[in-house]
Amino acid sequence: MNYEELVKNHAGSMIEKLVNEVLSRDSIEIHFDFQDDEQWSVISMHIYEEDKEIALRVYADKNYHLYFGYYDDEDEFHELSQPLTEEDKKVIPKGLQKAMEKVVADEQGLRLPPNFLSR
Repeated sequence: MNYEELVKNHAGSMIEKLVNEVLSRDSIEIHFDFQDDEQWSVISMHIYEEDKEIALRVYADKNYHLYFGYYDDEDEFHELSQPLTEEDKKVIPKGLQKAMEKVVADEQGLRLPPNFLSR
């Protein structure tokens, strides 16, 4: 299976892996970023041994996207993005969804303790 198929057909399981990894950290960092007219909040994880990045982006219009970045054999960086379905979004805790939507609305990142999302 190539990366395009992985992102397109297994977005939910990739998001679940990302959320579990992020929630296991000492603190949850939600970053704000923008490019041209687009703004988004993002949580991410890096798989350094494999030169990969998995991220969840929430845009200002509340669209959720899985983002996957990787280096190929020629050391060229590639980015893939897949909009999440409502089914895919179910693996994201409601508290994390609200926090990510707040970050993009306020245009300012947040650092939260993991137990904050269980409140």
